[in-house]
Amino acid sequence: MTKAFYSIHSHGFVRVAACTPRVLPGDPGFNAAETLALARQGHAQGCDLMLFPELGISAYAIDDLLLQDALLKRVEAEIAGLAEASKDLAPVLLVGAPLAHTGRLYNCAVAIHRGRILGVVPKSFLPNYREYYEKRWFAPGAGVTGLTMRLAGQDAPFGTDLVFEAQDLADFVFAAEICEDFWAPAPPSTQAAMAGALILCNLSASNIVVGKADERELLCASQSARCQAAYLYSAAGPGESTTDLAWDGQATIHELGRQLACTDRFPAKAQMAVADVDVQRLRLERMRSPTFNDAAVAAGHPERAFRRIRFEHRPAFDDVGLLRHIDRFPFVPDDPARLDKDCYEAFNIQVQGLVRRLQATKSKHITIGVSGGLDSTHALLVAAKAFDALGKPRSDILGFTMPGFATSEGTKSNAWKLMNALGVTGEEIDIKPAAIQLLKDMGHPFAEGQPVYDVTFENVQAGLRTDYLFRLANQRHGFVLGTGDLSELALGWCTYGVGDQMSHYNVNGSVAKTSIQHLIRWVVKTGQLEPEASETLLSILGTEISPELVPPDASGAIQSTQAKIGPYELQDFNLYYITRYGLAPSKVAFLAWHAWRDADAGQWPPNFPEEARHQYDLAAIKHWLGLFLFRFFEISQFKRSAMPNGPKVISGGNLSPRGDWRAPSDGTATVWLEELEANVP
Repeated sequence: MTKAFYSIHSHGFVRVAACTPRVLPGDPGFNAAETLALARQGHAQGCDLMLFPELGISAYAIDDLLLQDALLKRVEAEIAGLAEASKDLAPVLLVGAPLAHTGRLYNCAVAIHRGRILGVVPKSFLPNYREYYEKRWFAPGAGVTGLTMRLAGQDAPFGTDLVFEAQDLADFVFAAEICEDFWAPAPPSTQAAMAGALILCNLSASNIVVGKADERELLCASQSARCQAAYLYSAAGPGESTTDLAWDGQATIHELGRQLACTDRFPAKAQMAVADVDVQRLRLERMRSPTFNDAAVAAGHPERAFRRIRFEHRPAFDDVGLLRHIDRFPFVPDDPARLDKDCYEAFNIQVQGLVRRLQATKSKHITIGVSGGLDSTHALLVAAKAFDALGKPRSDILGFTMPGFATSEGTKSNAWKLMNALGVTGEEIDIKPAAIQLLKDMGHPFAEGQPVYDVTFENVQAGLRTDYLFRLANQRHGFVLGTGDLSELALGWCTYGVGDQMSHYNVNGSVAKTSIQHLIRWVVKTGQLEPEASETLLSILGTEISPELVPPDASGAIQSTQAKIGPYELQDFNLYYITRYGLAPSKVAFLAWHAWRDADAGQWPPNFPEEARHQYDLAAIKHWLGLFLFRFFEISQFKRSAMPNGPKVISGGNLSPRGDWRAPSDGTATVWLEELEANVP
C-alpha cells in the first residue's frame, strides 16, 4: 500500500477535465485533431474523464450543413479515428457529434475509451426559440431508450438511458446530457443521478449573451448540490461561427455546489479545467441522505430503467499529485469574504440560541467561569451580545474567575480585564482551600505536600469550579453557561459530570477550537463590543492553550493541552472528515498530508499569524490521527451521550446524540486503527 497511498485512485478521486478546443465550422478533420491534441494533454496530466463541447466534431453553428451527407460521413470517419487513437490513452472521452440513426439525425454525446465506443446519448430537449432552430435538423432524444447504434464499425448502446461505470475503479460512474437538457425543469441528469451516476457531464455549445454566464454558474452549482454529484460543463469557444452569435468557451467543474475549477472565458486558444472529483465522498453523502434515496423511490427507481455500461479503466495508481484545494482548516474558510460571512452567522446563531434559552427559563442571571482562555472568552462575548439583544444589563452576567494551583497571573489578569471591559459582574473565588480539603479527605498525597499531579489532582480543581458555578446559579436565580467546545468533546478532553462537560446550556458545543480564535478576531474587527475589550481579546488569542491544572515544571514550562492530545489544527481536520463524511482514516491522512506538508504552499485564513503557520510530515499526521481515533471512538462517547443543550452551528459540526452523531458509549476503535496502520506508510 506504500506506493498506492500516494495515488488519488486509492482514495476515491477521479481526475476530470472540462475542455474547450478550437474548432472550424464544418471541418470535422480539424476539429477531431484539436480534440485529440487536448485528449493527449489530458492523458499526460493523468485525467480519467474528459468532456468536450456539444457537436464539437462538426462545430455547432453550421445550420443546414448538418444535413449534408458528406459532412455526416466525415464526422463518423473522424469518430472512428478518435476511437483508434484512444487505444493508447487513459481518459474516457465524451465528444459531441451529429449522428444519424433509422432515418433521423440526433445531436449526440459519444463516449470513447481505449478503442471502444462505450455508448451514444442523444440530446433530449431541442431548443427552438429565439436564436435556436435545432428542431429544423435534429430529432429529440427524449424517450429514446434501449437501442443500439452502428457507429464507426462498432455496435454501441444508444439512448438516454445510459450510465457508464468503471469496473476497476470504485465510484467512477458518470452520465451525459447535452446543453438545453440542463435548462429543462427536470434535467435528464437528475434521473441519471438517482440511477447511480456520480459525475454528470454536460456537452454544451451555449452562445454567450450578457448575464448568461451567471445563470450557467447558478445551474451548475445547483444541479451538483441537488443531485449530490459532480457536474462538468463545457461550452463552445474559439473558432465557432459568429455569423449571428458569440461564444465564451466557459468550462467549469462543480462538486456539491462548490466550484472546483474553471477556464478563462473568451479564450484565444484551446484550454481545459482540470480537477480531482471526490466520488467516494459523493457516494457517502448520498448514503447518509435519506431524502435523495426517497426521491429515487418516488421516481420509480430509475436504476431499473437505466443500462449500466461497464468498462475497464485500468488505472495505474501512480502518484499524480492532487488537483484540488484542501482547506487546512475545514471549519475556517480561506476566502476573507466567506470567513466574514461564516463568523457573522456562527456568532449570531450562538447569540440567538442563548437569547431563547434566557427567555424560556426567565432567568435573571447566568453564571460563567471566566478563565482568560479562548473558550470562556468567546462564551462571555456571546453572553454579552445576548443580554444586549434582550435589553438586559450586562451586570446580570455573573462572571467568576477561580484560580487554582496552576493559574497564571496572565490568564487571571486577562479574565478580570475582560469582565471589567464588558461591564459584567466579576467575582473571584480561590478554589485552593476547598481543593486541599477535598484532597485531604481523599487521602491524596498532594495534601501531604507531595508533588503528585495525577488526573485526580486535575479533576478535583475542574470539578470544584463547575460545582461552585452550579451552586452559585442556584443561589442567584440563574443558570450555568457552558464554555467547552466541539474539539474538546470530540477528544474527550473535558471532565465528565462536574467539569467542563456539564452546564445548563452550552453555546460552544458545536464550534471547533480552530474556529473560536477567528470568531474572536471577527468580534474585534467588526466592532461588536467595546474598543477597550479588543486589546484584551488579542492578548487572549496569543496565550498558550492550557488547562492550567498542573504547576509549571522545573524549567518553567506550563502544562500544554496540545502536547498531550495533539495540535488542534490537525485534530479539527480529522474531526471534520471522520464525522462529516465518514471517510476512512487512510484517506483523511492523505488529505491532511496534502493540506499540511508545506507551510508555504496553499492559502491560509486571513490575518493568520506567520509564526503559527505550521507544517507536518506524514509520520506526525499518522501519529496524531491514531490518537484521535482512539480517543474519539473508544474512550469519549459517554461524555457526548450526556452533553448539554446548545445550538448547532456548523453542518456536520455537532456531536449531540440528539443531532448529528449517535454512537455506542462502549464502542471500540479497532477497525479504524487497523485501517490506518494497514494503509498509511
